[in-house]
Amino acid sequence: MRKRIVQRHTGPSVTEETRRRWLDLEQIATVEVTSEDPSFPVDSVFEAGNGEKGWRAAEDGEQLLRIIFDEPTTLSRIQLHFVEPDHERTQEIVMRWSPAQGGQSREVVRQQWNFSPSGATAEVEDYDVNLESVSVLELSIRPDLNAGKGRATLKKWRVA
Repeated sequence: MRKRIVQRHTGPSVTEETRRRWLDLEQIATVEVTSEDPSFPVDSVFEAGNGEKGWRAAEDGEQLLRIIFDEPTTLSRIQLHFVEPDHERTQEIVMRWSPAQGGQSREVVRQQWNFSPSGATAEVEDYDVNLESVSVLELSIRPDLNAGKGRATLKKWRVA
């Protein structure tokens, strides 16, 4: 057996390093959304910090959020943060991306979560990806698979 003792890493933590790498979408992209509660604008989803309210749809049912990049962009990480403290529901998200040269969109992830006020009220997903030449990144949210309606919400959406 081989053994090696290595020095502990004393530089910035992974969280600090990756926080610096999040893309400034305000400068490089346009965001489209199918509906928006004026008190919970989509802009807040992309702002730095943790105190924002996040986005909430103005209408019940499935919603679509789309990031349209000004120039083809390579993505290595996508982070989503959902919070639902008030209603029990099963939510499904589907994330897709489209290449700059056009063609069919491609699915990145399809996932469901169960939210419960007495249990799980938040969900953070961090995806390592290798997407090159992305022109559009799209997030579809079905807020309640059981009732078929309900308001979609999103606290944070980060890409690097």
